[in-house]
Amino acid sequence: MDKYDSLKLGNQLCFPLYAAGKEIVKKYHPYLAEYDLTYTQYITLMVLWETDNISVKELGNRLLLDSGTLTPLLKSMEKKGFVTRKRSEEDERVVFVCLTDEGRALRDRLLHIPEQMGRCVCLSREEAGQLYMLLGKLLNGLSQDER
Repeated sequence: MDKYDSLKLGNQLCFPLYAAGKEIVKKYHPYLAEYDLTYTQYITLMVLWETDNISVKELGNRLLLDSGTLTPLLKSMEKKGFVTRKRSEEDERVVFVCLTDEGRALRDRLLHIPEQMGRCVCLSREEAGQLYMLLGKLLNGLSQDER
């Protein structure tokens, strides 16, 4: 075993994770472009469809995004008419994000995307479930390191 084996790209778990993530986001592009959405805007909508009227801080926590990324993203979505932002009456430092009627309507219009994306991934339903579980375990372990 070479002392530099640990520095070979083929021995890095991070590289296939990075490359797979990048390629999956690329596959989403043609489906989302039709609705003038980026992947990050799409996953933001997913959170809002589950929990409307959520604080920017909580939204960032759910998406694993910092406010420097989230603020311009939300401004863009607001400009497109998908969301509104409003300050809390109790604490003006807190900003809430709410879906507009147009943002809610997108839920039905985008319903086909998960199925289409499922066809792009060459994993069985069981394998996809196992991968999801393992990635969740990995993310959980990484976030516990930060605590």
